[in-house]
Amino acid sequence: MKVFLADDEIVVREGIRESFPWDETPYTLVGEAPDGEMALPMIRDTNPDIVITDIKMPFMDGIELCRILRAQMPWIGIIVLSGYDEFEYARQCIQLGVREYLLKPINATDLREVLDKVSTQLNAERVTLEHAASLRARMESDDRLVREKLIGSLYSEEAAEEDSHSVIKQLRTMGVNIAAPCYDVIDAAFTPANEGREIAASLAESSGGIVHASPSRTGTRLLVLGDTPDDAEERAYAFATSLVRELDRLGCTEIRVGIGDIVENPEGILRSFKTACHIRHILVERAEEKPVILGVREMGDVTDDLKGDSVISEAKLYMSQHFTDPNLMLQDVAKAVNMSNSRFSTVFSQQNGQTFTEYLIFLRLNKAKEMLKGTNIRSSQIARETGYNDAHYFSYIFKKNTGLTPSEYRAQYQNQPE
Repeated sequence: MKVFLADDEIVVREGIRESFPWDETPYTLVGEAPDGEMALPMIRDTNPDIVITDIKMPFMDGIELCRILRAQMPWIGIIVLSGYDEFEYARQCIQLGVREYLLKPINATDLREVLDKVSTQLNAERVTLEHAASLRARMESDDRLVREKLIGSLYSEEAAEEDSHSVIKQLRTMGVNIAAPCYDVIDAAFTPANEGREIAASLAESSGGIVHASPSRTGTRLLVLGDTPDDAEERAYAFATSLVRELDRLGCTEIRVGIGDIVENPEGILRSFKTACHIRHILVERAEEKPVILGVREMGDVTDDLKGDSVISEAKLYMSQHFTDPNLMLQDVAKAVNMSNSRFSTVFSQQNGQTFTEYLIFLRLNKAKEMLKGTNIRSSQIARETGYNDAHYFSYIFKKNTGLTPSEYRAQYQNQPE
């Protein structure tokens, strides 16, 4: 289980990071941030199973972070930290589907107990997903089948664009509202299709009405609702990334995901589907072994590798010039290359072979290694000069990635004979 930590108090973050026996547990701390605004793009990038967040934080507090995670990534288990006088906040968190609530100060025993509880819940839900085919066979209702068929009819080659309003009205009579300012369609193919469809359907059901699934011959099709074009794009890429992760976890292969045009009326849903389907067909022809997600704006990368390379090269150049800034975030680089956060995260990791966070750590630690080898500057100063405000966190990241503390690394390399 991957765990992400958001808390504005360095002492709290350091206590959880250093006092909890991560190496002796089935949990890995994949990142931390001092507020929700910084945490959100990092969460999208690291794709954790569990997020631990404080309630009171600057810029974006824990309530807003929970609200966004609930809307865009509801499959993440959330644990909230707070003080004794924050009952009203706790009540709001419960309404937002927070799994557990911990009062400060916390200790390693309490944290392990809560992590185990949330982990058990998430694992139980995944087991349910993996066995969903047999469960659905017994529980599936006529309404469910009609709903899927109606949503599926929006993508039919025989469908006319004007039919979409009639479909939306029929769905509304069944209590399903898919009216939205913006739409985006995801066309996903995978093997085996039957088991993967159930995972996709269950993830869609957990989205709170944001995503609607219907089966296809080769996998599944998903209709994503958005309040704005950017919102629809963020949701589509975030859902596609999590779907690929769950399909991969299930053991599915030949995973190909196409994301269509964002459209601003129901008549455009068919067009969005056609572009998603076209992209997915191109991905099938490429026959890559690893899972691939591709959107309309990346289509140029399929036919013009230089274009795709130039975007990633531009991003890597920007990062090489700014990695010493401790406040550098994924959203800064995404903005520099004119991409949404989720889209940039997906494209960067697919084309670079490393996530944004992994590459940022790579840049920072490479510079730190040079300084440890060639200077006698204190490691706390090296931490600051390579983008880490917290020297203890720098040491933690350094040892996690090299197997040595900064002082051990320096001693090993400076004591080598010329």
